Amino acid sequence: MENENKKAIIEAILFASGREVKISEIVSILDIEAKDIQAIIEALKAEYEVQNRGFEIIKVGEGYQMITKKDYYDYLYPIFDNRTKPSLSAAAMETLSIIAYNPKITRAEIETIRGVASDSSIYKLLEYGLIEEGEKLDLPGKPRSYKTTNEFLKMFGISSLDELPELPRYKIDENEQIVIDDIVTKDDKIEEQETSLDSDLKENEVHEW
Repeated sequence: MENENKKAIIEAILFASGREVKISEIVSILDIEAKDIQAIIEALKAEYEVQNRGFEIIKVGEGYQMITKKDYYDYLYPIFDNRTKPSLSAAAMETLSIIAYNPKITRAEIETIRGVASDSSIYKLLEYGLIEEGEKLDLPGKPRSYKTTNEFLKMFGISSLDELPELPRYKIDENEQIVIDDIVTKDDKIEEQETSLDSDLKENEVHEW
């Protein structure tokens, strides 16, 4: 099979799927190595960029998805978008941040960190598909854990949790108060550490059409 034909097939798969497609799925269809598929997708991404197309391909977890560029959201929204947008309260954002930075965390651990019951926040995040139930942990009562989803990655414009902003290191002083252990002096580093998931939600929203 010619390389251009493979490229066209992969492009058609991503276009028609309307979701993230795992590399393993494409491997099973085309019977070529994963590294070759990734190279073809990178070539497609470069072509779209040069041609200034209205859509792009993003990496989501272990796969890729074709989406419209967020730059054109204002033109598409009046025609297509009747979906309910996630409207997250401060409590839900706080809960989502805790889960994002603590994979495999339990409900009890979330509530210990927040100091309040978190049932409603967790239900809301599950409803929006930003988190999902994970495995049961080997702890008393076999509690269920929670983790973020690919929908979370897409909404915040990242391909993996490794791209989340670094949290400052801290320690507990003799008065049991949190003390930041990293004193950051560079303005750009301070700005990076102060970036919240809430601002990422507004700036990196992905639009699928």
